Amino acid sequence: MNATKQKILKVSLELFSRYGYSAVSIRDICRQVQIKESTVYYHFKNKQAILEELLARFEQTAEGMMSRLEQAILEEQERKETLPGTEKQNGMYEGFFEQYLMDGFCNQVMRLLSIEQFHDKNMQGLYDYWMFERPLGFQEKVFRLLMEAGILEKSDSAYLAVKFYGPIFVYAQRWLFSGSLSEERKNAFREAAYGYVKKFFREMGEAKW
Repeated sequence: MNATKQKILKVSLELFSRYGYSAVSIRDICRQVQIKESTVYYHFKNKQAILEELLARFEQTAEGMMSRLEQAILEEQERKETLPGTEKQNGMYEGFFEQYLMDGFCNQVMRLLSIEQFHDKNMQGLYDYWMFERPLGFQEKVFRLLMEAGILEKSDSAYLAVKFYGPIFVYAQRWLFSGSLSEERKNAFREAAYGYVKKFFREMGEAKW
């Protein structure tokens, strides 16, 4: 991709995720990129086009990540394996934590969606889907797999998904979506989230963990 176009997208997302889409102008973007407005319009029809490309890239990235996690679940099921140890257990969530919640690009887009959900129904729908519907759907599949394998007793997988994801969401809001996405804050999230995953399944009665 053209380096200037890439920089426009990068700077735009940084500004949108900090101040909100509506509060940022083309002039603000140009000032940060250090280009003329005509250069922006060479690459993008308008500010909305910049936003649409950012969202399209985010959905492609996030969908790819979620699809890989779901494929991993199916492969575990086919091999009759069910996350038998702590290392594999944490590995199942590593993609979601490291490549999604803590990924710089994805994190900024979700901050943007968090701001704009109050001003735009489409953004509200995207925020709900990527912060709740898709992660909860993934977690439901994990619980169904564990139940089918006899590791967990038959129960309401949707309820368990909410029970499991609630604290993860709280940890993410506390350390990943407020303030800067620093290594210190990432490490605080890792300590809380990975520790919680172990504790949750231990309390669910999984003897192997």
